[in-house]
Amino acid sequence: MLSIERGLSHGVLGSTKSARARRLTLGATTTTLVNRHFSTWERLGAAPDADWLFAPSPTRATYLTADALTHKFRRLGRAAGVADPALHRLRHGVATHLVDQGELLKAQARLGHRDPATTLRHYSHATMLDDIDVADELDALLNAGTPPHPPL
Repeated sequence: MLSIERGLSHGVLGSTKSARARRLTLGATTTTLVNRHFSTWERLGAAPDADWLFAPSPTRATYLTADALTHKFRRLGRAAGVADPALHRLRHGVATHLVDQGELLKAQARLGHRDPATTLRHYSHATMLDDIDVADELDALLNAGTPPHPPL
């Protein structure tokens, strides 16, 4: 589990937008990578002074600026052949996927939005407006247990 207690806005470290600490569950692969990263620093003899995940040195006495992290991410993305890589696209991609799957409340929680209307306002484009599947579901529900009608 990753805990987010501080945020960066325009390069200034402060509280998160909601002023609340947030917790995000990380997948097994990400957890392994983070643990490997910290183990490497520990083998170098660095005892952390702070609990920064993104830091410029193993002592983690200071945080890595948003600009520096963005620059590194873009460089790695370009090297991997990703067109116009950006960190914010990861957040957007997760939210879009969850909303597309009908998981609005999970998207809201993952993004830290206080109100699901905020999530829907920003990610409703991921929801298909064609409701043929809803019409078919309602039709099946209304006709459940009813004998089929003869063809006209």
